[in-house]
Amino acid sequence: MDFEDSTPRKYVELTDTQLWLESIRGSSKALGKLYARHAGLVYGIAFNILKNAEEAEDLTHDIFFHLVKGATYDPARGSLRTYVAMLTRSRAIDQARSRQAMQRSIQRLQRSHASNMSSPPLADVTQQEQQQHVQAALSQLSDSQRQVLQLAYYEGLTQAKIAEKLATPLGTVKTRARRGLLKLQQILKSQLD
Repeated sequence: MDFEDSTPRKYVELTDTQLWLESIRGSSKALGKLYARHAGLVYGIAFNILKNAEEAEDLTHDIFFHLVKGATYDPARGSLRTYVAMLTRSRAIDQARSRQAMQRSIQRLQRSHASNMSSPPLADVTQQEQQQHVQAALSQLSDSQRQVLQLAYYEGLTQAKIAEKLATPLGTVKTRARRGLLKLQQILKSQLD
């Protein structure tokens, strides 16, 4: 990740708060300077929590986008550096928990499905059957639910990456994933009964 600073001299002398104010007014150079000053910190925190370079890089970009478009930063409450660090930590923890919860749900579903198989043939045949059952169940989901689950589990994308790829709000992606998993579980249980 490149954090090289090529900002005009005017922005070098401004404080973080002044740069932030300039950036929310639309100055990409001010935002660039803020990025140069703090992206390393943001990326480091994100990577330490997420343990994934791509996710940490994505979160770094998201934090700076949020800083300009929707931040509730109040200079009277502390430095921008502290605000960005806390925001990054919070978002990274949320993202890691979300990913873990989704992975646990799939694992539970797979274990439940595997333990309810009535006739356990050879291991690879069982796995093929399980995959066929899951594929058949996935085909019964709505297109949007199926797409989110396939991107998450077959392509390994995080919910934040899925939201970005589909140009859909993160909350909508989370809802589709949750509803899709619940429906998938119902479908697979009904197949076993």
